[in-house]
Amino acid sequence: MTPATSVASAAPAKPLPQTAGAFEVSFTPDTTRVRHMRTITTAFLRKWDVGGPLAEGIVLAVSELVTNAVQHGYGEIGLRVRYAADELHIEVSDGNPQPAGLRSADDDDESGRGMFLVAFFSKDWGVSEDGMTTWAAFRAPTRRS
Repeated sequence: MTPATSVASAAPAKPLPQTAGAFEVSFTPDTTRVRHMRTITTAFLRKWDVGGPLAEGIVLAVSELVTNAVQHGYGEIGLRVRYAADELHIEVSDGNPQPAGLRSADDDDESGRGMFLVAFFSKDWGVSEDGMTTWAAFRAPTRRS
């Protein structure tokens, strides 16, 4: 019989820097959640004094990533937004190991441009090794405590 692994022996979570702000939300896949996640993100961006075109691009990226998760994911969806130093980082997890990617869309297609928008507005984006989390990073004004 193998002894159970103790929670105390697990490596401690890395604390966020003193100047960091973050939030994390988990929710069931439903199209109404896209609007809710935009609203929550907008409220935190205001709190962190991030506005203008940068905030609009971040909210658009959240909207596109959450929409993809609702349409193509499996199970509960997670949104994590972290603002530390001069970078704002978004992650959306959806339980689907098929990674998000850029795809070509014709002029009359109603969808298929979301990841192009994320790539355009962010400084970088990618997918976790397991394919279940899509992330985007944005340059943002340096946060003060």
